[in-house]
Amino acid sequence: MKIAFLGPQASFTQLAASQLFPKEELIPKINILDCFNDVAHGHVDKAVVPLENSIEGTVSMTLDYLYKTPFITIEAEAVMPIAHHLMIHPDNNAYDIEKIYSHPQALAQSFHFLDAHYKNVQRKDFSSTAAAALYISEHPELKRAAIANQFAANLYNLKIINRNIQDFEQNHTRFIIISKRKEQYYNNQLEVLGEKSGLIITLPNDHSGGLHQVLSVFAWRNMNLSKIESRTLKTGLGNYFFLINVVGKWESVLYENAIAELESINTQVSFLGNYKEFLLES
Repeated sequence: MKIAFLGPQASFTQLAASQLFPKEELIPKINILDCFNDVAHGHVDKAVVPLENSIEGTVSMTLDYLYKTPFITIEAEAVMPIAHHLMIHPDNNAYDIEKIYSHPQALAQSFHFLDAHYKNVQRKDFSSTAAAALYISEHPELKRAAIANQFAANLYNLKIINRNIQDFEQNHTRFIIISKRKEQYYNNQLEVLGEKSGLIITLPNDHSGGLHQVLSVFAWRNMNLSKIESRTLKTGLGNYFFLINVVGKWESVLYENAIAELESINTQVSFLGNYKEFLLES
């Protein structure tokens, strides 16, 4: 089975994918869109992409493609603690650093550490933490450092000069497994944190009480919602779709009737699936 993931090698998404699919072929992709397209066109069986970080919030690109890509379902969520390390080429010295490279989220998640210890060192965005680490390994002549994970340091033979530089200990990223199959992923080697269902909902038009009308469909059925997030449709100001998570199994007649009631008021509903949430190791 072929599993795409947001690359390159040694990215946090690869760490997640390797725990979720330890025996499958893992294929790195340049961006999240490529992951979705490869699943949609059948080039791979599934893909692992980041959905949300506890500090920086939702990955907007993933949310957009969940809405835009037809027939995509979520098979599972996986939560992984994130640890950032500052690393350099082994031929260089820590006090010579002139620039620090990393993904914008990693730089933001390490802001206070960098401000305290490398305040006057320029920072530069990279497409991923792993790409930054690879660049450092390939350019020993430059006085550069990267923020990445332990896997990247090992893979690219870099020297870690500061460990666990993230500003908050409770730094976690949520990943999802996407596919075109309506099935639920399970792994008895991983701890299960819970179960939920995902829905993408688009209101028929912008009118007073529209969102309240939608939420009341869940409320009177005592369906507990753990997430309600809006995202612009990019068709004009005030036009949004919503990602909604419903806690627990999706099995009763009441739950199925909820979708029918939503559709009866001209709300577009895309059911992303019922799936478990797993805990991964950092």
